[in-house]
Amino acid sequence: MNSRPPGRTGPPSGDVPPTGGDVAHREDPADGHGTPVGRRLVLTMLGLGAAGVVAAPALQRGLEAGLGAVADKDPTGLTGLLPNGGGFRYYSVATSVPRKSAADYRLTVDGLVDHPATYTLDGLKALPQTRMVRDVQCVTGWRVPETPFEGVGLSALLEAAGVRPEGRAVRFTCFDGAYSESLTMEQARRADVLVALRMRDEPLSHSHGGPVRLYVAPMYFYKSAKWLSGITVTDSVRPGYWEELGYDVDAWVGRSNGRDDAPTA
Repeated sequence: MNSRPPGRTGPPSGDVPPTGGDVAHREDPADGHGTPVGRRLVLTMLGLGAAGVVAAPALQRGLEAGLGAVADKDPTGLTGLLPNGGGFRYYSVATSVPRKSAADYRLTVDGLVDHPATYTLDGLKALPQTRMVRDVQCVTGWRVPETPFEGVGLSALLEAAGVRPEGRAVRFTCFDGAYSESLTMEQARRADVLVALRMRDEPLSHSHGGPVRLYVAPMYFYKSAKWLSGITVTDSVRPGYWEELGYDVDAWVGRSNGRDDAPTA
């Protein structure tokens, strides 16, 4: 694994050992210090992680779900250190993330557009879907090969909204209440950028950022914001959560963050 970029600390979000280095850490917003994790939780995490290494493929997704559930109760983010059968790791920059069902999920498209819109999950499912299979690359070094994602092309939602001439970038916000990301308008209109509803041919789980997440195939996974709730067209790029802490805004795989990974698109 290559080292993280000089002077940069912490894990980027997505599904990463983390929401960046290999040590993940959630902080208590009240005092800025991580909350201690109990012995029982640590033992549970270790047991699930070890099982994930040796489990048959048929059990891997169940183990991933178990690790995701434990991660929801892990205030330290230590679950991000554990391997599992699917190759992904779990983390959030928020202490907890609410769950959204098909009944209460909403995605807004607004900002510098002529036709602001709000989409339900069923509304997104009713739109033309695009499926692509690409490697997922985390900026911390781990990679999951040939991962299918499926959803609505971001360009289609922007086209329907009617982007105004002064709209030059897109900002993404999430219902965890903390994470954000951004792309230039040219990047956002690429064919390999999705508002994803499915991953590995199943509906996106909560742990993987469901029910809806951003998927930016050619960039490091911290650009693929989980728990997507807002798409806002702006007049300039506004750095996202990890970019405010030093990660590259233009996060092309193999051409940013001091890394030379093989491209994913």
